[in-house]
Amino acid sequence: MAMPNKYPLFIAMTSFLALFAVVGLGFYGLNFFYDFMVKEFGWTRSQVTSGNAVAKILIGPLFGFLAGWLIDRFGPRRLMLAGLLFGGTALVGLGSIATLPLFYAFFIMNSLGYVCGGPLPNQVLLARWFDRSRGLAMGFAYLGIGIGGALAQPLAHFLTVRFGWHDALAIMGALFVLISVPAALFITDAPSAFRSVQNREAPPIRPVLRKRAFYLLAIGSMCSIGAVGGTMLNLKLFLSLDRQLPQLEIAQTLSLILICSIAGRLLMGFLADRVGKKYVMLLIYLLVAGALPLLLLPTPPLALFAVIFGIGLGGDYMIIPLMAAELFGVRVLGRVMGIVLTADGVAEAVVPWAVGSLRDTTGSYTLGFLFLVVLAASGAVVVSLLPRKGEFPQSRGVA
Repeated sequence: MAMPNKYPLFIAMTSFLALFAVVGLGFYGLNFFYDFMVKEFGWTRSQVTSGNAVAKILIGPLFGFLAGWLIDRFGPRRLMLAGLLFGGTALVGLGSIATLPLFYAFFIMNSLGYVCGGPLPNQVLLARWFDRSRGLAMGFAYLGIGIGGALAQPLAHFLTVRFGWHDALAIMGALFVLISVPAALFITDAPSAFRSVQNREAPPIRPVLRKRAFYLLAIGSMCSIGAVGGTMLNLKLFLSLDRQLPQLEIAQTLSLILICSIAGRLLMGFLADRVGKKYVMLLIYLLVAGALPLLLLPTPPLALFAVIFGIGLGGDYMIIPLMAAELFGVRVLGRVMGIVLTADGVAEAVVPWAVGSLRDTTGSYTLGFLFLVVLAASGAVVVSLLPRKGEFPQSRGVA
């Protein structure tokens, strides 16, 4: 059955809403509540950041590659729907916790939601439906992360003032499902031209795993994603507990970062369709590395940091699947990104916990932030070694 010309736009909008919920609300919105948990339960910074670490270390290696294989074999839609329900339920559950075991249990569910309903299935869905305008489509869909995260901060602050942080999390979990699930019920996994190719035997991934470029992409993205995650998961704690800034001012700073990430996604998506994706990726990683030293100043210029870091943040997650599709082709993209995102998820889990632990040990975030600067710069060095183009055939989308 032929799809209407506007159907790819519906696909992009569905991914926008899914990423709005899974990453905007379920990842960046959740960070807003960490300092409340420290204050109410007496937990340390390493404990509240360890929920993400424990969950992703358990879930990522177990389900990351499996999720990629399932997507390549059966399509992203069914896995995405399951992930969206997991993610919304996790937020509701985290609003009711009072003990660390429950905290970890619902974080594991949140991680399942991220793996099954977040970047991985949406990257594959968009790569299948778009070809020439793939970067622009990915940039538009990833606006959901920036807009969701930017709105999550004032929303979380408003709901917390009005209802308390426990009920605020539960309300955000309900909104998560209402925003993301309805559109995902009606998507198609791929255009008919792609499905006719996909019905043939899937190409093996072994040739990809023999390529030096695969490991450069994985290591470089781990460094940058680790630096970004380490910053975002500790920033609220730093500004609230160390800098003693008012909650409203903190919410405004976090929102500014995520608003600037919107511009970053649009800019990097535009550039990715016109400039070598390797150079766009290098620019993004240099922006992240260049912004982090500002946090080490005696009085950090938060607005300047938010603008530079936000633009880098906007392109960081988005450029990885674009680079992978260019290097290795679309037909193995689910399995490739299943491995790469699993590795990135481990970095995104371990680095924030390590930074929080350094703060608990030293009494300052200085050493932890220096570590993030070195990590981000290392990612840029590794990415500079990537080739510009791959050797694998590309499967065409419809737009």
